[in-house]
Amino acid sequence: MKRHEQYLAGAEFGGSVVVHGHYGRPVLVFPSEQGRAQDFENNGMTGAVADLVEAGRVKFYCVDSADAHTWSDNALPTEERARRHGSYESWVLDQVVPWMSGDAGGATEFATLGCSLGAYHAANFALKRADLFPLALCLSGNYDPISWRPWGEIGEQTYFNNPMAYVANLDGDHLDWLRGRVNLLLVVGQGAWEVHPTRSLPSTQAFAALLAAKGIRHELDLWGYDVPHDWSSWRAQLAHHLPRFC
Repeated sequence: MKRHEQYLAGAEFGGSVVVHGHYGRPVLVFPSEQGRAQDFENNGMTGAVADLVEAGRVKFYCVDSADAHTWSDNALPTEERARRHGSYESWVLDQVVPWMSGDAGGATEFATLGCSLGAYHAANFALKRADLFPLALCLSGNYDPISWRPWGEIGEQTYFNNPMAYVANLDGDHLDWLRGRVNLLLVVGQGAWEVHPTRSLPSTQAFAALLAAKGIRHELDLWGYDVPHDWSSWRAQLAHHLPRFC
């Protein structure tokens, strides 16, 4: 399987992009909490869909996370975590996306994909920048940063990075545009760790209900009580769903 790696520096954050594949639909992959760009490969995700990669149907662009300095730094108040997330968002939009476009032959649209906290990133980027990311594939996510051990005053930075908050207030022309533009696949198991401690199951169900209320295209796929919050589940879920989108 063709693979190459690139380090991209940003104003406040820099990280690696690991590319798998030679052609196909470009997919921006966010790792799980505090993960690295290599995790997708090391946990068997590329192997689970190797036939699609080798056939030139999909090309993965896996990025480092900044979670250790943003959402996962519990020493910081929630609003400061959200502010720091802004530097990561800028790195993705200003450094990663242009580089991906050049590597993918001038592509201007990309799917997003993530597991666990990566699923939050996939959904958040798609909803905020549907012009670039019209499709998000979200596996076992929690989509409400207010539930992530919050403290301190909650302000604008948190609000605009909380899909459960800003989607609830979407209306008018922008909502109409999103209805015709973006599509989210929300997949979650009902087994170990999907309720406690991650709360991925109730969060995914609440997020799907909110999207339904707003008329935003999405699909909710609940897997069984024997499906845990774990890479084994995500490998199976990716292999099941990805062929429909590439």
